[in-house]
Amino acid sequence: MINWKVILNIAKTHLLTKMKSTVTASLGVTFGIGAYITLVSFMTGLNEMLDSLILNQTPHIHIYNEIEPSEKQPIALYQEFEDAFNVVSSVKPKQSQKKIHNGLPILNYLKKDKNVYGATPQLRAQIFYLSGSIELGGNLLGVDIMEEARISNIGDYIIQGTPEDLKNSENGILLGAGLAKKMSLKEGDRVQISTIRGDVFPLKIVGIYQSGIAEIDNIQSYANLKTVQRILGEPKNYVTDINVKLNDIGAATAMAKSLEKQFQVKATSVNEANAQFETGSNIRNLITYAVSITLLIVAGFGIYNILNMLIYEKMKDIAILKATGFSGTDVQLIFMSQAMIIGTVGGILGLVVGFVLSKLIDNVAFETEALPTITTYPINYNIWYYVIGISFALISTFIAGWLPSNKAKRIDPVRIIRGT
Repeated sequence: MINWKVILNIAKTHLLTKMKSTVTASLGVTFGIGAYITLVSFMTGLNEMLDSLILNQTPHIHIYNEIEPSEKQPIALYQEFEDAFNVVSSVKPKQSQKKIHNGLPILNYLKKDKNVYGATPQLRAQIFYLSGSIELGGNLLGVDIMEEARISNIGDYIIQGTPEDLKNSENGILLGAGLAKKMSLKEGDRVQISTIRGDVFPLKIVGIYQSGIAEIDNIQSYANLKTVQRILGEPKNYVTDINVKLNDIGAATAMAKSLEKQFQVKATSVNEANAQFETGSNIRNLITYAVSITLLIVAGFGIYNILNMLIYEKMKDIAILKATGFSGTDVQLIFMSQAMIIGTVGGILGLVVGFVLSKLIDNVAFETEALPTITTYPINYNIWYYVIGISFALISTFIAGWLPSNKAKRIDPVRIIRGT
């Protein structure tokens, strides 16, 4: 029967008598795990920030009317050309309305779907922004601002004003930050909007919107849906886009295809709209985890080397233990216990070091005009990183202790005492 009290006391004595080696081994585990926690928390936090910058501004499903050439050309209507090979050059797109046919019934249908978290209508208008002698082309989006704020994080990108300010203003506009800068406008000022037909409407700036993407901020602004319908002279059922957010983003592709067939509209899923970005995000995550795993492996080799040297330094102790009646299994358990103590202490300290370093990075100021809502470097405090860190510390020290201790188990004490 194994006497764990004696084994642990001997392991403790070995560790305390070789304090330098013990501390070195523990620090190897500590800094290995601490570096892993810090790196993976920072890199995944950064990746999530970049992902959200794009994905939070992209609906899970975007419904609209696509301008495209007619599938059936006029020549196909003549029976005498049915068996001929027809070539039509310079095919022009058919005349199609931007309005979504039965847009409001489609919207009501989507809101009743249990898989849909929210659906909001939009009216996209091409306009000119007028301020003094400056005339800039761009887009004005008519939205249900409170529904937009509920299903997306649009409120986080309003650097001046609030969504409620736009909701309560019939002639208000959330002006893009790039436009505001170019035209030297601020909250409370007025800007004139000119449609492509030449009609001019004054709107009051109730807020400034900055997405962090210059191409959007330089051309795009928001107004209430009813306001844009009035500017364009269109009825209340006139919408050009419907943005849908699902409870499960994984169902976006299948549902988009289903909506296309059901309502004869163009429905683009978030996966299709951001295919290149998704590929880049996957590569960044792959690099992050590859570097993190490499850190853990390097730390594991360091632990093995230190424990291996520790056991070789204790050869005479091993011989004495065996000569006094300890079995090879007892000797192995003594050194395994040392390894696990080092792994446990070093692993816990590594988690603390990783958390402290992550907190320090999280409080470092990160200021950029492109990301006004981000004030510090992003950190991902996922509990699973800490679980993986302590698990690896224990597993690596177990392996690092088992390999040399298994060899010590089979050592002949007589040969050691003789010095052969």
